[in-house]
Amino acid sequence: MGTYSTSGDEARVRPPAVAGLFYPADPDELADMVQTYLAEADAPAGPPPKAIIAPHAGYVYSGPVAASAYARLLPLHGHIRRVVLVGPAHRVPFRGLAVPAATHFATPLGVVPLDQNAIGTLLQLPQVKVLDEAHAAEHSLEVHLPFLQTVLGGFALVPLVAGEATPEEVAEVLDRLWDGPETLVVISSDLSHYHDYDTARRMDSATAQAIASLRPEALGYEDACGRIPVAGLLEVARRRGLEVETLDLRNSGDTAGPRDQVVGYGAWALH
Repeated sequence: MGTYSTSGDEARVRPPAVAGLFYPADPDELADMVQTYLAEADAPAGPPPKAIIAPHAGYVYSGPVAASAYARLLPLHGHIRRVVLVGPAHRVPFRGLAVPAATHFATPLGVVPLDQNAIGTLLQLPQVKVLDEAHAAEHSLEVHLPFLQTVLGGFALVPLVAGEATPEEVAEVLDRLWDGPETLVVISSDLSHYHDYDTARRMDSATAQAIASLRPEALGYEDACGRIPVAGLLEVARRRGLEVETLDLRNSGDTAGPRDQVVGYGAWALH
């Protein structure tokens, strides 16, 4: 698990690391689960987003909240050629942002090609480096892929794990690949961790207000595990005049867990 397989000299596939743990390993069961979450999502109608922020926990906990964002992408099926996916590092400490040496990422639903040209462009930036170890067992990107595969169909992926980086360094990466409506930006983050239900609701409400009002400086260490990628996106959004729409704000006490120690989840669309 979490090692790269090589097929010939060309394809280097990063296999799923958390299939069977965070989401079903069986393709049919996984497809049914994703479709059910999408069908049940209470996503208000609105313009197709340029970027979304969505959570990355086990599907029984955060899947319904993630689906609130992904349901808004359904009209973009067949229109998105590239997804820039940025999530926080949970397992390997490092400085900057990491891309993999892989050419493809696999999930039980199939294989997603990586945009090698875009990755090469990012490697010209000093904060971006190839670091397979950061990707091998990381779940913050992987759990988004079955949703993206279901909603968008075919696309090329630019996967970035953010270690110790500044919001400006993340923003520079996003700016470089921003392009037009054919590129989608996905930021992966959960919110508060392991507080009681009422405390989490207060904290997550404040975080949601900071995100909706494009105030990355208001995001603290305990507010969101993906605060660095989120802050980078908000920097870009502020400069480019994007609007933020809050789609969902719940926690594990609302979805599938007890309420004494919960994890917060939110979904946002930027357009």
